Amino acid sequence: MTGRLIGVGVGPGAPDLLTLRAARLIEDARVLAYPTLAGSPSFARSIAAAHVREGAEEIAIDIPMTPAREPAQAAYDAGAARIATRLEQGQDVVCLCEGDPMFYGSFMYLQARLAPRFATEVVPGVTSVAAAAALARLPLGAREGRIAVLPATLPDEALRAGFQAHETVALLKLGRHFPRVRALLEALGLTDRSTYVARATLAEELVLPLAQAPAEAPYFSLLLVSKDSDPWL
Repeated sequence: MTGRLIGVGVGPGAPDLLTLRAARLIEDARVLAYPTLAGSPSFARSIAAAHVREGAEEIAIDIPMTPAREPAQAAYDAGAARIATRLEQGQDVVCLCEGDPMFYGSFMYLQARLAPRFATEVVPGVTSVAAAAALARLPLGAREGRIAVLPATLPDEALRAGFQAHETVALLKLGRHFPRVRALLEALGLTDRSTYVARATLAEELVLPLAQAPAEAPYFSLLLVSKDSDPWL
């Protein structure tokens, strides 16, 4: 019998936003895997730290921070190979993933490599979009309102089309694209309809109108753009 690959969403950052199922699986796990970014401590593991059992084997998968796909793909290949060794021995492996495993999550790359050979289970987590909407007190959808989730890495033409076709847009992956996106929203007359959220649910969380947002956006930040005024009334 081979082990199960279990992707567990740990939410956006606050440890008490872990689901009960996620906490139980982490507490029971004898083998844990999680991503690290460029050698830094794992954010996903820090969220789940209180539930990690003493003596658990930990597989850290270091993901290079580079726009090129090849280094990250090689890192996932290596991480999947290490996990496969434990699965072949009949051990379950719990893979921690920030937010939700199926929503821009690192787990999906491991699943693509391992699911053809091993049983796979996924436990959903609170997404950054849901956390940001809750902090901003901004409903994401009402009645026939259309919602889009767009990465800021898209070109201006694609972003413009997304803004025009949807009542609400969550814009992710701001980073170095923030100045360009900010200028585009200004040109579209949507600055006053945009809310900036950074480090949602963490001690240093920040929720501001876009006009008051800082010049640079950290990795854990997004924009919520709502074109309609009080559509839920």
